[in-house]
Amino acid sequence: MARELQSRVKGPVRIGEPLARYTTFRIGGPADVLVEPVDEEDLARALAWARDHGVPVTLLGGGSNVLVPDEGLRGLVVRVGLDGIRWEDPDPQGRCGVVVGAGTVLARLVHEAARRGYQGLEPCAGIPGTVGGALVMNAGTRDGTIGQVVDWVRVVEPGGRLAVWPRERCGFTYRSSRMQVEGVPVVAARLVLAPGDRQAIAAAIRRYTAYRQRTQPLRYPNCGSVFKNPPGDASGRLIEACGLKGLRHGRAQISDQHANFIINLGGATAEDVLALMTTAWRCVRDRFGVVLEPEVRLLGSLARRWPPDPVAPAGSSDPNQA
Repeated sequence: MARELQSRVKGPVRIGEPLARYTTFRIGGPADVLVEPVDEEDLARALAWARDHGVPVTLLGGGSNVLVPDEGLRGLVVRVGLDGIRWEDPDPQGRCGVVVGAGTVLARLVHEAARRGYQGLEPCAGIPGTVGGALVMNAGTRDGTIGQVVDWVRVVEPGGRLAVWPRERCGFTYRSSRMQVEGVPVVAARLVLAPGDRQAIAAAIRRYTAYRQRTQPLRYPNCGSVFKNPPGDASGRLIEACGLKGLRHGRAQISDQHANFIINLGGATAEDVLALMTTAWRCVRDRFGVVLEPEVRLLGSLARRWPPDPVAPAGSSDPNQA
């Protein structure tokens, strides 16, 4: 299978590649086959090959918002690493378009925009991962999200066809998008940023970054926020109110710095993390009647095991919490 795929694509194809090294959690077993396309056409060819052969596909970007099962992932794992930033000339109002590859590190884009004096991405400061992942989950804070500055997103539709989706079609909502719901790969996007005061932009970036450094356990491998915030509340507050800060299972721990983070103390497994997620989910449900929704993407067999108990359809989450 891998040999045939390699004859179709230009990027490297690896068999049995451990996935822990590709995630910020540093957790996860091997992929049956891992491919890293070198450009958009290469990505489309890989996805078309998988479709033609009935091979399941898992998309992996910067690996900052995922939990990979210990047994790994079956089928084809596509690591979307398409990098690059192309700035356009400003329009008469001073607004500037920028076309960004999905594999571009988000922090690089945020700081390059600030250096050029363009605002709109400051709420994304300090968020790990790539632009593609940020678009899929509509990353940001209550002050703003990346979806608000999107003009269009280029995706690979079912069948391997490249298509451009205008912002209205992307369905950006709190920590979600149509790309996430439908599992559509993002390859690039065009953002439109307004001019601003360089010093004010830099100060905002320092403020967001300092807040994350002060409140989040960045010294340990983690996936970012584990659960989305429920309407009118914050998952971290609810989990902390249950007395779960510092709770350990194996080598994973609910952070004693921020209860909506689970950290890898070294050698944690996906089963360790899932056990802590289940405990937090059940405690919050039983004590407060609130059903938490994961923000982390549970991949492979983990997705089939969530939620841990049958639940009624949950309501939407609250965009007014950081």
